[in-house]
Amino acid sequence: MAIAKNTICLWYDKDAEAAARFYAETFPNSSVGAVFRAPSDYPSGKAGDVLTVEFTVAGIPCLGLNGGPAFKHNEAFSFQIATDDQEETDHYWNAIVGNGGVESACGWCKDRWGVSWQITPRVLTEALAAGGEEARRAFVAMMEMRKIDVATIEAARRG
Repeated sequence: MAIAKNTICLWYDKDAEAAARFYAETFPNSSVGAVFRAPSDYPSGKAGDVLTVEFTVAGIPCLGLNGGPAFKHNEAFSFQIATDDQEETDHYWNAIVGNGGVESACGWCKDRWGVSWQITPRVLTEALAAGGEEARRAFVAMMEMRKIDVATIEAARRG
């Protein structure tokens, strides 16, 4: 896999390959490409350690860099996965949270490496795009949730 013109680089302590493999197993249109090993020792590793991993998450080209413990992931960056129904929402949410991740609010969660994910049913995005009272009701309902409940959002939309 050739590196794309624009690639998201995600910094990991030493688990870039494990993260990439988890994403590839969890999300469609995802894969692991080349794994590059360090040609010599570096501040956070030794020659032969995995240095970078090329991977794709839901069609987005990424590069995992095993840069060490200096920088941590935070909510300033997240992947947003649009889901079609509650079953798909539950599937991705449970995969992330159930594999050492943690729940957050309003459809956000973090995987075990600290990368943030928004598991966002399309019904929520559509409700917010509708504007007016419909959007307000859906927004108020969402603010009370961790994982998004599709039926509750649909009910809020209808009023």
